[in-house]
Amino acid sequence: MFRHSKPLWRTTTSGLVLKRPWLNTSNTTTTLNARRLLSAIPQPLQDPLAFVQGETVNTRPLSEDTLGQFWDNIITQHGDRPGLVVKHEDNLHWTFRQFGEEVDRLCRGLYDSGLRKGDRLAVWMPNNSGWATLQYATAKSGIILVTLNPAYRQQELLQTLALVDCKSLVFVPGLKSSNYSKMLLDLIPELEFQLPNQLSTQTLPSLRQVIVYDNGAQMPETARMKGLTNYRDLLFGNPDLAIDGALHKERLTISNRDVINLQFTSGTTGLPKGVSLSHRNLLNNGLHIGDYMRLTEKDLLCCPVPLFHCFGLVLASLAAVTHGAGIIFPSQSFDADATLRAVHEERATALHGVPTMFLEEMNHPNFAQYDLSSLRTGIAAGSSVPIEVMKNVQTKMHLNELTISYGMTETSPVSFMTLTTDELKDRCETVGRIMPHMEAKVIDPLTGETLPINTSGELCTRGYAVMEGGYWKSESQTKDVIDEGGWMHTGDLAVIDGRGFCRIVGRCKDQISRGGEKVSPVEVENCIFQMEGVQNVSVIGVPDPKFGEEVCAWVSTKAGHKNVTLKEIQTFCRERLAHYKVPRYLVFKEDVELPLTPSGKIQKNVLRERCGELLKLSPPPS
Repeated sequence: MFRHSKPLWRTTTSGLVLKRPWLNTSNTTTTLNARRLLSAIPQPLQDPLAFVQGETVNTRPLSEDTLGQFWDNIITQHGDRPGLVVKHEDNLHWTFRQFGEEVDRLCRGLYDSGLRKGDRLAVWMPNNSGWATLQYATAKSGIILVTLNPAYRQQELLQTLALVDCKSLVFVPGLKSSNYSKMLLDLIPELEFQLPNQLSTQTLPSLRQVIVYDNGAQMPETARMKGLTNYRDLLFGNPDLAIDGALHKERLTISNRDVINLQFTSGTTGLPKGVSLSHRNLLNNGLHIGDYMRLTEKDLLCCPVPLFHCFGLVLASLAAVTHGAGIIFPSQSFDADATLRAVHEERATALHGVPTMFLEEMNHPNFAQYDLSSLRTGIAAGSSVPIEVMKNVQTKMHLNELTISYGMTETSPVSFMTLTTDELKDRCETVGRIMPHMEAKVIDPLTGETLPINTSGELCTRGYAVMEGGYWKSESQTKDVIDEGGWMHTGDLAVIDGRGFCRIVGRCKDQISRGGEKVSPVEVENCIFQMEGVQNVSVIGVPDPKFGEEVCAWVSTKAGHKNVTLKEIQTFCRERLAHYKVPRYLVFKEDVELPLTPSGKIQKNVLRERCGELLKLSPPPS
C-alpha cells in the first residue's frame, strides 16, 4: 500500500563540511560523537516526495548496551562530578558516585523485598531524589518502571495499576491539595491492617507492596496504613552480601530489547494507553537528544518538567546523564520562581520547558533579580514557540542555543529536532529535521500514498525509537498506529520542505472543518500571537449549525494590557488570513481557564467542550 522512494535528503560523507569552532574541545567520547553527528550539512536531492532518512554514518552508532550497563560506565567516568541536585530536599547535592551508591542500595532493597526482573513497579510521585534513583535502580534490576501522572485520581490510579498488573507502588502522602494517602486507603482499605510486603486485595490482585516516600506532607491517613513499606527501609535494610550475587546473576539475563518502562500517553484526545519502551528505545533517544544539545560533563540541566512524562524522563534525565551532565530539580512540581532561583544559584547551563513555562518565568515579578547568564541551551517542546517568545527567551534568558523537539511517547519520544545552530526562523516555524537512524514520511491519511514535499498530510515515523513492545496488552490498538511496514502513524498533520525541515500544522483530530474548508489552528494561533498585548492563544473548533464548525480563539493578555476585542482580532486576521480562518468567537482566560496536562500541553478536547458550554453552542443535527 505504501510507496517507497529515495530519501528527500540525507547527510553523506562527501557532503560539505561545516566548520564549528565549538566542537574543538578536549571533552570525552560524548563530544567526539557529537562532532561526528554535526560534521555535514544535509544535501538536497531531486526527489519530490516527502520521505526523509536520518544519518546513519556520520553520527553516533546505536548503543546496544542496557541502560544499567551504560549507567555504570557513566558512574565510572564521571564519579566526582555533580550528578543530582534537588533544591526542595534541603538543597541536596550528590556527585555521580553518591548517586550511583544510592541506586545500588535501592537495587538491593527492591530485590530483598521480592521484586524480580519483569515485575512492574509504579511511581506516583512528583520530582524528587527517590524518583531519580528509582529510574536507574529499576533499569539495573530489570524491573519495569511504570510512570503514573501525579494528577491521577482514584479511578485513574485503579485503571492504570490494573492494566499493567503492578506488583509494587511508590507514592508520596500528598502534594498541594492532593491527598494521595486518602485516595490510596479508600481504594485499598486492607492497607490499614495487613503487613508490609504481604498485601492481598481483591481490588488489585497483583499488588503486593506499597512504598511511601516522605516528601514532608503530613496526612493523617498515612499513619493509619500499617501495610506500608518505608522507602528509607528499602535503602538500609538487609545487609546480606548474598543479595549482590543474586542481583548479578539476574542482570546477566537482561537484554537491551526488554521492555524497561511503561509510560502512558498524555491523554489530550482520549484515555491513556500504556506505551512499552525498551532499554534500546530510551537509551539511544537520550544519547542523540544530548548530542543535539551539545551536552557534556560540564553542563548542569535544570528540569522543571515532570519525570512521569517522557519530557522529564528522557529529554532531561537520560539526555543529561548519558553525557555526564548533572541534573537539577528546582521543585516538586513547576514553580517559576523556584526554577529561576535554581538556575541562578547552581549556574545551570540548560533549561527545559514548554512555551507556557518560559512565558511564566519571564513574566514573574522576581525575574530581574536572577542572573541567568550561565544558560546556553535547553529544549522547548509540547507546542510551537512563537518567534517573539523565542527572541525574548534568547535575549532575556540567554538561551541562544535553545532547541525545538518533536515526538510522541510512542517514539521514545523524539523523532525530529533542531540543531543549536539552526536559524531562528527554523527553530520557531519547524521542529527540525529527522533524527539519526530514523525515517519519516508525510502521507495522504485516506490512501496511504506518500505526498510531495510542501504538502500537508499525516506524519509517519519508523526506526529504533518506535515503541518496542507496542501498547501494553493491546495488540489491536498497536496495529491501529503501527502498520505492517513498521511505520508509526502519529496522527499529526505535517509538512516537510525541500531541506528536510518538518513543520507540524496540527492534529488530524484538531483540524477545524468549516463548511468543507480545512483550518489549521496553528496557523490562526501564530497570526493572533503577533498582536500587541497577547500573551497566549489557543484556537479550537466549536459547533455551528450552518458550517458544522466555527473558529474560536481563547486568548490571555499580558499584565498591564487591556483585553483585545473580537472585532480587533477579526480585523487583524482578515488582513493576513483567508476569510474562513478568521475567528467568529472569542473566549478570555477570565471566562475559561486553559486546561493543561501536567506536562504543559493544552487539552484541546477539554477546551473545546468548555468553550462550547460557555458560548451555549450545540453540535449540528446529524
